[in-house]
Amino acid sequence: MIKAGIIGATGYAGSELVRLLLGHKQVQIVWYGSRSYIDQKFSSVYGNMFKLVEDLCKGDQIEELADEADVIFTATPQGFLAGVLTEDILKKCKVVDLSADYRIRDVAVYEKWYGIEHKSPQLIQQAVYGLCELYREDVKKTDLVANPGCYTTCSILSAYPAVKAGLIDPSTLIVDAKSGTSGAGRGAKVQNLFCEVNENIKAYGVATHRHTPEIEQELSVAAGKDVVINFTPHLVPMNRGILVTAYANLIPDADGKLPTYDDVRKVYEDCYGKEYFIRLLDKGVCPETKWVEGSNFVDIGFVIDERTGRLIMMGALDNVVKGAAGQAVQNMNLMFGLDEAEGLRLVPSFP
Repeated sequence: MIKAGIIGATGYAGSELVRLLLGHKQVQIVWYGSRSYIDQKFSSVYGNMFKLVEDLCKGDQIEELADEADVIFTATPQGFLAGVLTEDILKKCKVVDLSADYRIRDVAVYEKWYGIEHKSPQLIQQAVYGLCELYREDVKKTDLVANPGCYTTCSILSAYPAVKAGLIDPSTLIVDAKSGTSGAGRGAKVQNLFCEVNENIKAYGVATHRHTPEIEQELSVAAGKDVVINFTPHLVPMNRGILVTAYANLIPDADGKLPTYDDVRKVYEDCYGKEYFIRLLDKGVCPETKWVEGSNFVDIGFVIDERTGRLIMMGALDNVVKGAAGQAVQNMNLMFGLDEAEGLRLVPSFP
């Protein structure tokens, strides 16, 4: 059995990790870390775990945890792990970090967008960006995974094949994304109160959202050149889900003809056709968050707008599963040589 510890177990992503790992045949959870609920029963925080988890919450002593666990999941605020992670800890166990501390390869970019000093920049190059469908082989060989963010996972996967194949001009790429309120975390904030969110939709972090450089970083790798995008997130009154709609100009061939539906479809099939967790939708079908809720699937579709010469790329996922905890478990499976889908064959729940 793989012994797993979770620091930040009482946040939404952390509690989802608990739910998924309890159903994993190869994992035993040995540490439920939470600064806010030390010595309280985990099931007193999350009543859905009554009679399922009898453990008390512990603190965030990562060095002590490293002596007990084979893998540590950190579902913590930005800056926590970077401030405590050491080479010695990584020699004892593997780490999957759900924060942004090791996602951005350029420390200056991280510090600019997150507004904090990175305390362990020497470990950034050691970390693997844990978007399994793109970096599967690298994940298998690392001890430190930077688990991608929810907006970024959906945005990158939706546009990646078209960018990599040169079907679109990435300098024209605009990403419009919408998220359920769980994406904002469990902390008490006025803007997330029911009366503030219900019967409302709003843009936020316009031209400043911190997932922007993460999306640009990975699409730049795909394009083989620097990519700068417009990314605008929106908050919608639902618990879970991310919906991305991305727009970009198609690039004509030497005869001035634009790619056809079949051309684009082939590119996406070549990239994702064998991926279990990516479902390419049939022609004319648009992704919907309700069809991925509670699962680790990403639904992707696209439409060619012949009138404007643009490709419209769409993706939907559950921000707490594939956008956080599910992807973390997927990474863990790869790191330990397990079936990548172990513990994650979750049928989307509806209604």
